[in-house]
Amino acid sequence: MQRGELNDLLAFAAVARARSFTKAAGTLGMSPSALSHAMRGLEARLGVRLLARTTRSVAPTEAGERLLCSLRPAFAEIEHGLLALGDWRNAPSGTVRITTFAYAAQMVLEPKLPAFLLANPDVRVEVSIDNGLTDLVGEGFDAGIRFGEHVDRDMIAVRVGPDLRTIVVGTPDYFARHPPPVSPGDLDRHACIGYRLKSTGGVLPWEFERDGREYNVRTQGPLVVDEVPLTLAAVRAGVGLGYLMEHEVAEDLAAGRLLQVLDAWCPTFPGYHLYHPSRRQTPPALRALIDALRHVD
Repeated sequence: MQRGELNDLLAFAAVARARSFTKAAGTLGMSPSALSHAMRGLEARLGVRLLARTTRSVAPTEAGERLLCSLRPAFAEIEHGLLALGDWRNAPSGTVRITTFAYAAQMVLEPKLPAFLLANPDVRVEVSIDNGLTDLVGEGFDAGIRFGEHVDRDMIAVRVGPDLRTIVVGTPDYFARHPPPVSPGDLDRHACIGYRLKSTGGVLPWEFERDGREYNVRTQGPLVVDEVPLTLAAVRAGVGLGYLMEHEVAEDLAAGRLLQVLDAWCPTFPGYHLYHPSRRQTPPALRALIDALRHVD
């Protein structure tokens, strides 16, 4: 097929869809008279009338409709090929700025980010560790990673981790000295290791739920920290009870070094989500990072 014939077929399809030489000409960037002349030449070469013309309208004939139906799959393939070239043109590149807190960076970014950077050498990722809830737009960040329950509803959120659970644990030796609590109210009689929030300065309450009711307990104990490793060390030493992520102490529980209490009062909650402002077009670099971090159950 000659290039001119392909152009004429594309022009015919434009006229058939628009049912107007004027509208189709505007789309194709040519004059209506030139377009009409090209259609007459196409019909003459094919030896069949493709368009029925009146003074007010133009429409494909039965033969024109049949030709249009046969052209659609080929044009769709061409369009698909052009879109594929667009993907190459819009290959991930540039800088992605992310705000998150230390624990999320450890759990979500450390396992996957290095491989992403090796696979996308034109992408640069900046990670800012902040335990507060940073204003993405105001601070110039492209995305953030937080617990799902902390993400604003006007953000686009993508799950990048499984649901999580916070549980209460202590050593067998501790429970030999103190009867295990059977309800959150019993914690008043126990030594509890507190965690101070760096974002607000307050001590994190221990949150429980059962039968649809929530219970927040302000615990007391010999130690308050703002870093998880020291909490773990104190709990493992038998100093008191700890309120910790289940997966942090999974090995201790399996080995019997720690025992869990108040199990029925500790529900799961939405895990880590990557969130970003609503945009009509997500930048290719951010889109690629989201795909790399996305969690699939």
